[in-house]
Amino acid sequence: MSNPVSRIEPKMVSGAKPETGHFEEFMAHPAFFLLRAWRECGEVAAFDLAGQRNILMTGPAAQEAVFRAPDPTVLSAAAAYQYMVPVFGQGIQYGATFEMERQQTKLMATAMRAARMKGYADIIAKEVDDWMASWGDEGEIDVLAVFEALVLRTSTHSLMGSDFRAKLTDEFGGLYHELESAVSPEAMLDPHGSGDALKRRDRARARLQELVLAEVEERKQSGRQYDDMIDTFMQSTLDDGRKLPEHLIPGMVVWIMFGGFHTSSNTSAWTLLEFARNRQYMAELMAEVDGIYKSGGDLSYASLREIPLLEGFIYETLRLHPPLCTLARQVMQPFTFKEYTFNVGDTLVCSPYVAHRVPEVYPDPERFDPHRKLPDNPFAYIPFGAGMRKCVGNAFGILQVKSVMCAMLSRYDFELVGPPEDVRDVMPSLILRPTEGARVRYRRRR
Repeated sequence: MSNPVSRIEPKMVSGAKPETGHFEEFMAHPAFFLLRAWRECGEVAAFDLAGQRNILMTGPAAQEAVFRAPDPTVLSAAAAYQYMVPVFGQGIQYGATFEMERQQTKLMATAMRAARMKGYADIIAKEVDDWMASWGDEGEIDVLAVFEALVLRTSTHSLMGSDFRAKLTDEFGGLYHELESAVSPEAMLDPHGSGDALKRRDRARARLQELVLAEVEERKQSGRQYDDMIDTFMQSTLDDGRKLPEHLIPGMVVWIMFGGFHTSSNTSAWTLLEFARNRQYMAELMAEVDGIYKSGGDLSYASLREIPLLEGFIYETLRLHPPLCTLARQVMQPFTFKEYTFNVGDTLVCSPYVAHRVPEVYPDPERFDPHRKLPDNPFAYIPFGAGMRKCVGNAFGILQVKSVMCAMLSRYDFELVGPPEDVRDVMPSLILRPTEGARVRYRRRR
């Protein structure tokens, strides 16, 4: 924060309607609207969502001001994300006190510790091998649909154990989809509304509670020890010495699955699509992946750290196609940035989708370049957020994408079905994803 001599109001984006402001345009495609807002107004842009003033903060300095501000006393994430409480459940993350959320985040970090990552790579590779066993020599796949199914399997197996994975049915995936579909602009305005999508969300959340609690009870009865996320939560102790209450375990599972699933599935889908439409890098990429498997080697946590071009593809994919296009904080105390003052109740928004297209930070920003050097400033590249709330599961998400891509590229070559321009960013909810039905053709490598 600064102490400017004068204070000015942020410029309002054009096109607001008298009753609803910019809500309809935002709802149609949040990322595209925010890009227009930045291009029109610059570093600080105000917009109106049906009476709620939002401020888009763009560029490393503005983003740093938001991510470094004390949470929850000055800027509050929980206040901005109350529409997620029905998804995760009361008492979890944004539905918990700040202190309890801090303790829950520590438990998440334990479940994601590096020692477990080494085992996760093997599990993911096995799932991918089983998944591709029926592919044959050539064919076509619906990219997003395939990765949503695969990542559900790799995530549940890695994080919740082989027993839970063995019980996985289409029901679990359907329930998760109902939760994700309800994360929408409408839910932002009224998270407890009576719309059909919100009713389906609530039914799905209740059923997931039943499924996870049944798994917890079965484990208690068996007396077996597991080395997975559910076991971590069952054995965890809070700062006051109490065990984490069992009724919160399903919410913790939903929280971590939600954070990892859309990142891994959408990023995997977009990474494969970028492979297919940037084939000038394919020979170099194939050689890098083949190096992992030379002399009969297997995919491992260590080998996955030695693939710079594939990493570059993934990071560039996350730059251009970040799953979350908004990261928000609500103003709890009058807040200043440069010559601007923001009022209590305003919502400050940082958009990875917009931030990653600032040409002063990313020259020729719309060009896909897997050799692009990321900026040194930690507040410039923000697909996982930044500061104290940077996603604790980002390393696992990247590991999943690397593992899946290596296994696929070691076996098959890929090309787009249809013109490259037909593959676009769409937003049926607040989560960015590729065009539904985008397809690639695969052929076994010789």
